[in-house]
Amino acid sequence: MSVQFLALVGSLRAGSHNRQLAETAVKLAPAGSTVTLYEGLADVPFYNEDIDVPGSVPAAAQRLRDAAAEADAFLFFTPEYNGTIPAVLKNAIDWLSRPYGGGALSAKPVAVLGTAFGQYGGVWAQDEARKAVGIAGGKVLEDVKLSIPGSVTRFAETHPGDDAEIVAQLTEVIERVHGHAGTAAAA
Repeated sequence: MSVQFLALVGSLRAGSHNRQLAETAVKLAPAGSTVTLYEGLADVPFYNEDIDVPGSVPAAAQRLRDAAAEADAFLFFTPEYNGTIPAVLKNAIDWLSRPYGGGALSAKPVAVLGTAFGQYGGVWAQDEARKAVGIAGGKVLEDVKLSIPGSVTRFAETHPGDDAEIVAQLTEVIERVHGHAGTAAAA
């Protein structure tokens, strides 16, 4: 079954290890499916109901919503900033949660994963992202997780895509989300 994944990365840094994980996911898409790495989160204005008006939604926010509407499933890659979710990812979730009850995340499978410098691999940020996505209407896959600790040292000289253990774990995550998306489509 063909599944269109949309990957959102909570770090804007060009050399982000979470971005590298997402780039690796693009290469690991199951046959016939695609993982698209969303570009442009930095351009999306902070969510404000005053500017979220039909016919005049900011172009960057509308592009995000359109890309999400085309997706069958989501992969959210998040670092941990001060023990929680980065603002850019939370902002994307806020835009995708609207219109209320009919946002682009609604009932679609979402896996939250990532890497961080700390010893737990960003689990606090991932837990916060799962909470926000669930409230926004996404079908959070609580049993599909990947938290990679020690990113600064682990990936200092090795791209995540060149780490066999990471590739195997990421492949499993993608395959499990793919299965959930297939089940949702058949229902």
